[in-house]
Amino acid sequence: MPTVAVCVKYVPDVEQVRVDRETGRLITEGVPMRINELDKNALEEAVRIKEAHGWKVVAITVGPEGAKMALREALAIGADEAYLACDDAFEGLDTLGVATVLSKAIGLAGGADLVLCGEVSLDSFSGQVGPKLAELLGVPCVTCARALEIQEGKAVVERALEDRYEKLSVPLPAVITVTREINTPRIPGLRAIMMAARKPIKVLRAGDLGLSDEELKAMRTYGLIDVSVPAVERKKVRITGETPEEVAEKLIEALEKEGVIA
Repeated sequence: MPTVAVCVKYVPDVEQVRVDRETGRLITEGVPMRINELDKNALEEAVRIKEAHGWKVVAITVGPEGAKMALREALAIGADEAYLACDDAFEGLDTLGVATVLSKAIGLAGGADLVLCGEVSLDSFSGQVGPKLAELLGVPCVTCARALEIQEGKAVVERALEDRYEKLSVPLPAVITVTREINTPRIPGLRAIMMAARKPIKVLRAGDLGLSDEELKAMRTYGLIDVSVPAVERKKVRITGETPEEVAEKLIEALEKEGVIA
């Protein structure tokens, strides 16, 4: 049976992250975790492929034990199997490290005819894991997909570029990263949630994936030291005039002075 693997990430709910006004640092303690929003679009697209073509959907994540919550949601939405790559040795991996773990997990899960990921994760916005995963798997990669169709061993993708849309055909297997535009993720019903709670989640350790401490150590190329929000002060410039034309002229002069327009 053809398989579509969906890579999901367990991230803090960015809508509930706050800023300490005195230090300017982000407050992440106590912030609930959830599936990365764009990965929900990838998951929804995978389930639609399952419904249209009879494929199997496998959800995979790299994270702590708590990431099982994300996989339970993926199972409730329509995934058939779930795999959690969880090991202390995975702590602090860079994007290449995460992609490496995902590639090994996909292989252990039986391989995939198509791999779907969100375009970016909302906690880091690197957009690097999908392309690196494709390189490791030795398959083509298409990013920023806003529409996707499966046709006789290939994927027909419409992708969004900065100034245009591009439509192309790519042979399978392939890795495709999706945008919000591709669909509207479904909300699972109570029965689906209860059934997902009883489904098994396969936990994979570093040894299961054949990754040594030395290999993983080489993929911790950076460490996050601090995250802060830059101080921003308003200039409090008020533009007034007797007529709209006078106000517009003063506004243009102010913008030119600030270098906003030439």
